[in-house]
Amino acid sequence: MRSRPRLVLLVLFWALASGCGEKIKPTVIPGLDSKTLPQQESWNSTVMLSDSGKTRAVIYAGRIREFENPRETLLDLNITVHFYGEDGKETSVLTARGGKVDEMTNNLEASGDVLVVSNDSTRLRTERLFWDNKRQRVHTSDYVFITSPKEKVEGKGLESDQQLRNYRIFSVSGESRAD
Repeated sequence: MRSRPRLVLLVLFWALASGCGEKIKPTVIPGLDSKTLPQQESWNSTVMLSDSGKTRAVIYAGRIREFENPRETLLDLNITVHFYGEDGKETSVLTARGGKVDEMTNNLEASGDVLVVSNDSTRLRTERLFWDNKRQRVHTSDYVFITSPKEKVEGKGLESDQQLRNYRIFSVSGESRAD
């Protein structure tokens, strides 16, 4: 009978002693720098860009990855951006395959089959387009195609308000219809 408590103590001591051994360490992929990984990643998400309490744009993306250095957010797997004017009304909608947002300025760069459709049905097509949050303007140095109820214009380089009402194409060609 006396050996039974000793046996229990011996088993208990052995269990405690074996638990103090070397722990399993997680594997680390060689050459992988954690600074190159996103701080956050989300799928099928929405991001709102605002300035002084006013919504300037609402972005929907299939995947969003936020990075700390540089402070930017990468958007991919198709994006849709709704732009809003000073009055809070939607001015235009942009679609593209991807893009990125500069976290310091909230400026947006859209790329891949970029299409912007304004409220008056003016359509802008290009491969890359930049949106300046502060100025509420879009610009590109790439080739652009603009179709509106009154004209079809194409050329290289563009600067415009986000409503696509007042635009300037730097090297233009196209058709215009006089009413």
